[in-house]
Parts: sequence; structure tokens; C-alpha cells
Amino acid sequence: MLERCKTAQERWGGVHEIIDRWLQHRKALVETFVSLRDIGEYTPTDTPKVLVFCEMLVDYVSTGHFEVYEQLALEAKEFHDDSALQCLHKLMPEITANTSIVLEFNDKYDTKEHCNKQLVDLPFALQALGVLMDERFAYENQLIEELHEAHSEHSA
Repeated sequence: MLERCKTAQERWGGVHEIIDRWLQHRKALVETFVSLRDIGEYTPTDTPKVLVFCEMLVDYVSTGHFEVYEQLALEAKEFHDDSALQCLHKLMPEITANTSIVLEFNDKYDTKEHCNKQLVDLPFALQALGVLMDERFAYENQLIEELHEAHSEHSA
């Protein structure tokens, strides 16, 4: 997952500042996820790490929905790129469904009390979340790639 994250940043990082920052945020999110997942047996001393991860996760998802996806749609419209708009319309329901599940994870672990009550379930929740994050990144990469190709074609 981390390697694909680095590849996406190298490939599309220069397209726009907002996307570049977002991909950097994605990389930090994945690194935090991996370090959290690798703890293994969780105790209440790990709760602050889980809370930081939850905050990063919600920030990442929010930036996608309220900044990046809007920017991608605007650019596709500016370039009259119907293919990119179709891609956006096709993938947004998948991303939105993914977001709902990601936010459920956050709701389970977003406070000290919530987290401490469910530490036993955390390894399974992180495993499932890892799959969701991987799917989400693939959807987002498709959106970015479609936009990037539109830019390349128009600037050539």
C-alpha cells in the first residue's frame, strides 16, 4: 500500500498543489496506519496513537470530498472532458460508500473511552480498514489519472 502511495505521488504530484498536499497527507496516513497496525497487541497506552490516526483519517477523507474531488470536477468541466466527468460520476458512489464505512471506524475509535472499550477488536478493524483504504486509493488514483491525461492531451 505504501509503495503504491509513493508511486501515485511521483506520477501526479505536480499536477496541482492541492493534489500534491493531499497525496503527501495520504502518504503520512498510510505510514501512521502501518505503524499502528504493526503494534499487534493493543493496550490503553496505544489509545493516543489511535486517536491521532482517526483524526488524520477524517482529515484525509474530508479533504478529498470537500477540496480534491471538487477541483477534479471543475478542471474536467474547464477542459470539456466528458470522459473525466463520467469517471467521476461512476466512481463517486463507490468512494461515498467507502467513506461511510471509514467514518464508522472513526466513530468506534474517535475518543479515549470508545477506543479503550474496543481495543480487543482493533486488529480486526484495522485489517478491514486497510482493505477499504486500498480500494479508496485505487478509486482516487483513477480520478487523478483521468484528469492528468486530460491535462496532458490539452497541453500537448
